[in-house]
Amino acid sequence: MSEVVSIYETNMLNIFRCEFEDGTVRLCTKNLSPGHNVYGERLIRYNKIEYREWNAFRSKLAGAIMKGLKESPLSVGSRVLYLGAASGTTVSHVSDIVEASGKVYAVEFSPRVVRELIMVAQRRPNVITILADARFPQRFRTLVEAVDVLYVDIAQPDQAEIASYNASLYLKKEGHLLLAIKARSIDVTKEPEEIYKREVEKLSSNGFDVRQVVNLDPYDKDHVMVLAKYEGK
Repeated sequence: MSEVVSIYETNMLNIFRCEFEDGTVRLCTKNLSPGHNVYGERLIRYNKIEYREWNAFRSKLAGAIMKGLKESPLSVGSRVLYLGAASGTTVSHVSDIVEASGKVYAVEFSPRVVRELIMVAQRRPNVITILADARFPQRFRTLVEAVDVLYVDIAQPDQAEIASYNASLYLKKEGHLLLAIKARSIDVTKEPEEIYKREVEKLSSNGFDVRQVVNLDPYDKDHVMVLAKYEGK
């Protein structure tokens, strides 16, 4: 296995690039839970700090960064509402980035998957696991505070509407949205580009200033990541 030769921070806070002796470059984050990985990712010790390799084929946020996402809304202490947390792969890296002073409210619909997510949260006190349906955000209103970032990665045909509804309840004005649009979950009969344009228009009509749309191919085919700022309605 190739050894790391250097690690340096990107223009995004707490997101790093690891350079290996074979010339490859991969993303990594500082491990909030040293000695423990989440999905079999490599742990890297460098200058007495432990990092976790961040696999862009397993995480759409990592894929978006590798494909040219210009800015990250995540910072130390950020409050994040994460819809579609799954087993916690990307959640764990967001947890690393916001550090112990931040919070990640991780919402997942599947009870089977939530069991894996709970295992991740047991080693990460800034992750709060919520078993709930993102389509009904009022049901977890007593558990979630106002947040700085809304992250949405759900396989639903009305992704933009669900994101907008959750934003109206939880996202601070001038907070940010990261929305992974899955074209094939919305309409398999239409071209993905047509779907992306339509979903972005929905966000704009619901109080979002769309800053960037990043195509995630080859990491995730027929997906884009949308970065938008919430201006409210």
